[in-house]
Amino acid sequence: MAQRQSKDQRSYRTSVVIVGTGFSGLGMAIKLKQAGIDDFIVLEKAEDLGGTWRDNTYPGCACDVPSMMYSFSFEQNPNWSRTFARQGEIEDYLQHCADKYRVRDHIHYGVEFTGAEYDESAQTWTVTTKDGTEYLGKALVSGVGALHIPSYPELPGVADFEGEVFHSAEWNHDYDLAGKRVAVIGTGASAIQFVPQIAKEVERLHLFQRTPPWVQPKPDHPVPESVQRIFRRVPFAQRAVRNALYWTLEARYFAVFNKRLGRIAEHLAKRYIRSVVKDPKVREAVTPDYSMGCKRILLSNDYYPALNRSNVDLVTSGVAEVRKNSVVTGDGEEHPVDAIIYGTGFHVTDAFDDLSIVGRDGRKLQDVWRNGMEAYLGITVSGFPNLFFLLGPNTGLGHNSVVFMIESQLNYAVGCLKKICRGEIGQLDVRQSVQDDFNSEIQSELGDAVWSAGGCRSWYLDENGVNRTVWPGFTWKYWLRTRKADPADFEITAARGR
Repeated sequence: MAQRQSKDQRSYRTSVVIVGTGFSGLGMAIKLKQAGIDDFIVLEKAEDLGGTWRDNTYPGCACDVPSMMYSFSFEQNPNWSRTFARQGEIEDYLQHCADKYRVRDHIHYGVEFTGAEYDESAQTWTVTTKDGTEYLGKALVSGVGALHIPSYPELPGVADFEGEVFHSAEWNHDYDLAGKRVAVIGTGASAIQFVPQIAKEVERLHLFQRTPPWVQPKPDHPVPESVQRIFRRVPFAQRAVRNALYWTLEARYFAVFNKRLGRIAEHLAKRYIRSVVKDPKVREAVTPDYSMGCKRILLSNDYYPALNRSNVDLVTSGVAEVRKNSVVTGDGEEHPVDAIIYGTGFHVTDAFDDLSIVGRDGRKLQDVWRNGMEAYLGITVSGFPNLFFLLGPNTGLGHNSVVFMIESQLNYAVGCLKKICRGEIGQLDVRQSVQDDFNSEIQSELGDAVWSAGGCRSWYLDENGVNRTVWPGFTWKYWLRTRKADPADFEITAARGR
């Protein structure tokens, strides 16, 4: 079993190097354990595990997927306190999984992944880190996820601002917002959760909206202790509820792709806006003019009510510049503020731009992905043997739980890793033709889908307007395709010495 080693040792050798300790990285570690593989190391840049659910601690942070679906199928939690878990509970769940499946000793904390290079002659990945330590492994698994690099807009003059500035994913809990004048930039998934919370304590909140999101009511409520007790005593009951939830969420796919159902959903969402938002001008401003599903559909019961508060201003004229103590909008109005909070999301389609990943024949991932990220099943990339991506290109979702997708990828990758770790094969590289055919199929299905043709611009799309993020179909279809790797899809090389 891989053990934590002394800091003065600059090189480690193992069978599998895993990057990240969110659902993806932690799930891979657990699945390797269950497969009888103990020779692996997990790299974590922070001082604790948890990924997105460790980093995002802003007020009101919670999941918008039901708790029972936003968890591993093999480790159900009967003690969820709400139907939609909050950040602290999800982080605790991941800590519990690490303890139960004994993977903590495999984690190297404070180690930031900066790149990797493949040596074909040695059939080995050399992984580099920020502090100069190297990790050598037969295989490399990227579990870094898509929502871990905060995206900051380029606002003229912000460097001269004398107040407090931070991103929702790097919340400054030491800064007291009580009685402050605050500018919030962005109205995405994070902002609609923290805006209602901080609106209660700030003196003035200026909410800068570029494009309004579609927001639906969130069917969130406490889970009674009696129900939790049933789940603890009769695990099958919880599994039955989870299965029902899965198919309910899967049915949302129809609302995204069926235009008639989409119009019905839009009508209901507009009626929700009219019933909650009092000011006619605000109602008009928060009503989207693009198709529902084009951007991420958000869930909230308190976002629209927060806009009714007398101390909240919705600003739609854009930011022209930032001055020492204010934000100036496109119409020339100056808004005095003490703090600026970014709710501007994350780098998604360009998340790997700053990493140096070199495959066969010196091939660089940045060059291969210069015109857009592509992978076979979102997991493997031609020219980069024994490298596996979790939640890679086109495996995100707009209707169901990504944890389901992660588990499908884990099972697929572990099937390959078992053969690599046991020396049955030395090198596994997906064929370029297989990868090309898969991505042609994916992009053909995405071309007329709501994300591309819904009349909006979102983080689902790359700089060329191509959707590199979302899986264009039912999740059960993805599960069918990833149950087992087909050897015919790969160029397979024997292990050295065999």
